[in-house]
Amino acid sequence: MQPSGLLHLGNLLGALENWKALQDQYDCFFFVADWHALSTNYEYTDRIREFSREMLIDWLATGIDPQRSVVFMQSDNPDHAVLHLLLSMIVPIPWLERNPTYKEKQEQIKERDLSTYGFLGYPVLQAADILIYRANFVPVGKDQLPHLELTRELARRFNSLYKPVLSEPQELLTNFPKVLGTDG
Repeated sequence: MQPSGLLHLGNLLGALENWKALQDQYDCFFFVADWHALSTNYEYTDRIREFSREMLIDWLATGIDPQRSVVFMQSDNPDHAVLHLLLSMIVPIPWLERNPTYKEKQEQIKERDLSTYGFLGYPVLQAADILIYRANFVPVGKDQLPHLELTRELARRFNSLYKPVLSEPQELLTNFPKVLGTDG
């Protein structure tokens, strides 16, 4: 989860309640995506540390249990950045530009300059975050499905160019709707 502001009721109902339930069935990795926050807030970094701390407190208060799940800061593991760099060397630009979220966010956030690789390459960093842990399943909302598909495409491309070491994760929405309590 990206620390771009204080958490709200939507975060609790849309993500954290589901994450809490997932701890009972899976080995979970939950991390504060502080590098992701830079993709749209690179000029306004002064509150990322505060938002990160508050987010972790909210997670613990909601029932995310560091005794049952791995909880960490993205920037504490430089391997995320290394894999992001490697994946960014093989991703075709059209793969990134076709992402519907890319154009939607540019329309929504007109007051900031989002014509940066950090913003365009956000899904590549997200792919690195997923692939580095060889995740079998990733709990995602519908808006993140294109990012997960890009993750799978990058894994296939990497495996075909080099050595088959990256797995292709599946979305948890489709495979386990009862866990998320939705039909979508």
